[in-house]
Amino acid sequence: MFERMREDIQSVFHRDPAARNAFEVLTCYPGLHAIWLHRVAHALWRGQWKWLARSVSNFSRWLTGIEIHPGAKIGRRFFIDHGMGIVIGETAELGDDVTLYQGVTLGGTSWNAGKRHPTLENGVVVGAGAKVLGPFTVGEGAKIGSNAVVTKPVPAGATAVGIPAKIITREAELNEQDAKRKAMAEKIGFDAYGVAGDMPDPVARAVGQMLDHLHAVDSRLEGMCAAMTRMGSDYCAKDLPPLRDEDFDCVKGQCAEGERAANG
Repeated sequence: MFERMREDIQSVFHRDPAARNAFEVLTCYPGLHAIWLHRVAHALWRGQWKWLARSVSNFSRWLTGIEIHPGAKIGRRFFIDHGMGIVIGETAELGDDVTLYQGVTLGGTSWNAGKRHPTLENGVVVGAGAKVLGPFTVGEGAKIGSNAVVTKPVPAGATAVGIPAKIITREAELNEQDAKRKAMAEKIGFDAYGVAGDMPDPVARAVGQMLDHLHAVDSRLEGMCAAMTRMGSDYCAKDLPPLRDEDFDCVKGQCAEGERAANG
């Protein structure tokens, strides 16, 4: 149990640059609290303690603003960012490494018993305010844009945006420039709330230009290192030092102390 909790905390650091230290994440992230309470409720639900499971779920909703039915099946490293207003229905199924932003609904379109809610495979990202409605599958690595309304299956690696949602890109359809931007975005950890790079958004276009520049700088540095290696230098053969979370936490703590000292 504690290993899973530690894994959940680490997933926050991987996907939220605002996270500063483990104590803050443990005490101030309602998404984590909702996930942990859901595990308790889900265990009770599977043990046929239905009313008690619903009571724990209802308490979780009151505490966090996130409503997860105790019957929903959720995988590992599930990350809820902000979280307020999220609703996950009874027969929803989520794989590993799924990310949901605030206001997302994983709902149904039928009152019939049985499978009524969507299945999200591994690595799916659902942007703020999106509604995924119905008993279909969103494929592995797919992204749902903010405020999209999805009522049909989404292929693996695709991005769906709009009302009703339309598929605007797939991994196999990325041109060379888009592929370079995607690789650089993944390298620096950028993912703007599930917004696709080719949406008509001036900020997204500006970020695309920045990613192009970073890719060019990266390529130039690799070329310089290759040239230095041919000249007999082993400088570029040295491994880059690791970036540890605790080092940044320490630096941030010093900065905070410096600011307090400067402000008296």
